[in-house]
Amino acid sequence: MSHPWQRTAKGANLLGPDGSLAVTIFEEITTLANQHNAINLGQGFPDEDGPAELSRLAQQAIAQGNNQYAPGKGILDLRQAVAEHQERFYGLTADPETEVIITTGATEAIASAILALTGPGDEVLTFEPFYDSYGAMIGLSGAAHTTAALLAPDFMPDLATLERSFSPRTKMVVINNPHNPTGAVFPREVLSEVVRLAIKYDAVILTDEVYEHLTFGVRHIPIATLPGAAERTLTISSAGKTFSFTGWKIGWLSGPAELVAAARTVKQFLSYSSGTPFQSAIAAGLRMEEGFFTDTAKTLERKRDILSEGLRAAGLDVLTPQGTYFVNVDTAALGITDATALARRLPQLIGVAAIPVPVFCHPEGAHRTRSLLRFAFCKKVPLLEEAAERLATLAGKL
Repeated sequence: MSHPWQRTAKGANLLGPDGSLAVTIFEEITTLANQHNAINLGQGFPDEDGPAELSRLAQQAIAQGNNQYAPGKGILDLRQAVAEHQERFYGLTADPETEVIITTGATEAIASAILALTGPGDEVLTFEPFYDSYGAMIGLSGAAHTTAALLAPDFMPDLATLERSFSPRTKMVVINNPHNPTGAVFPREVLSEVVRLAIKYDAVILTDEVYEHLTFGVRHIPIATLPGAAERTLTISSAGKTFSFTGWKIGWLSGPAELVAAARTVKQFLSYSSGTPFQSAIAAGLRMEEGFFTDTAKTLERKRDILSEGLRAAGLDVLTPQGTYFVNVDTAALGITDATALARRLPQLIGVAAIPVPVFCHPEGAHRTRSLLRFAFCKKVPLLEEAAERLATLAGKL
């Protein structure tokens, strides 16, 4: 891989064996969904806006002239709101001046941290399946991407063998909790083992917690709250998932001052700053009553259950998620072992689109997950009910 873009593409599984650049599976499936007027449950974005009050505050900020560059590390009010949020929900303390920065979505926070702290000769460990942005940024950094398998049906790692994924070269461990694409929410014992191993191998923990408020019947535990973790952990979250404003691209990163400073050094030469009028609105969002956050999760849980009923009616084995926007199914229950091929047929076959899980894996992991499909349920209830009805016809059309 002689060029950075090639390393990036290879890391995100976008480079063919002959070096040709492929389109993402998201673009491919969306194109098929559009061609066949299918309900697109592939990409994970809501089809309705978040709180009207936050929209009003953003519009007000624009009208008042808050339209120029924000400070590189974000407006002070939002940095303070992030710190208050971490204290209110988790008992974590962060200095808004030195331990919090605002980023262009969680994506930029991920890029900034990986590019700032890893490079050639290092290894970056993620769980697998993994969000494609991690692989892309690890590839761009020049580090080696190693993985530890999450095993169906509950998508937990085998703690007895997890240490085999570490080595003296492990510079960073990337945790996504709650986890995309599996919907797993890691319990304390899993997180504690990650911390133990990160300490043993002197690795930084980068934790992507954008689905922190979207859990169902279980409590999200930030890994930074565990003994020994805070001093080596960078925590990422964003407004997109919690408030259903994915297009605003407001994210944040918090942690020890020296690690935050390293990430900020890179971040300031990516976007520098963004979303000035949105930042003040999200500050208000983070200060909303706790009932908003619990009600949002309850609404999403109902949507999960509506779609899951249709998936079960289709004869699929539903792997019920404990968090996120996504539910995975095992197509082997219908005698289908190639979920990628099925994903390409679904839009025309029944008018519903989904994403195959193998695209979130390296070759060995792709084989292990070859029969899994991911569906997004962050859509309006009538749309999910229609999708459930269409899915119920699947077995009869195969």
